[in-house]
Amino acid sequence: MKLSKRGEYALRALIDLGIASELGWPMLQVSELATKEKLPSKFLEQIFAQLKSAGYVKSRRGKFGGYSLARPMNRIKFGAVIRLIDGPLAPIRCVSQTSYARCSCPDEVHCGLRMLMFDVRNAISTVLDRFTLADIVKITLRKYGRDKVAPPFLDRSIPLTSILSKEGEALKQFSVSRGSQSHNGRAKGAAK
Repeated sequence: MKLSKRGEYALRALIDLGIASELGWPMLQVSELATKEKLPSKFLEQIFAQLKSAGYVKSRRGKFGGYSLARPMNRIKFGAVIRLIDGPLAPIRCVSQTSYARCSCPDEVHCGLRMLMFDVRNAISTVLDRFTLADIVKITLRKYGRDKVAPPFLDRSIPLTSILSKEGEALKQFSVSRGSQSHNGRAKGAAK
């Protein structure tokens, strides 16, 4: 299994949507995500179309439109998203649970390579099917807090104080380590 760029960008976009949602921004525009991830907007749109057709994200048109998560984060497993974007997790088709195809080996039952690749597939799928988007967003936000780095999307056009009044506790764990310097002139002391 090799994660393609498309698969990597899909996972990063979902993580960004999850982080934004946790910070009180349930809807993000493709341009914001493309800027943050340094990706072409058209490529990201194609990825979102695939995620939308599978029911992972939903969209809204208009000036305040964009994409948001269509499912609770704890119901989005990384293994399932990777299978959607990149196909089977198995390194060879004869050990795939979702796309089995007989290999060229004359004795598949006693093939040592196949036995090894079963273990590889099982290890990969065990990890990827165990972690949800909620797990990874929580880990990511914890790391931002530990490193005293402001998470992305705090510098959107609405003042941070309006976010704090709505989300209160969700942002208290983040402290911007810039002394008295403000984040875009709005976060002065607000995220401490």
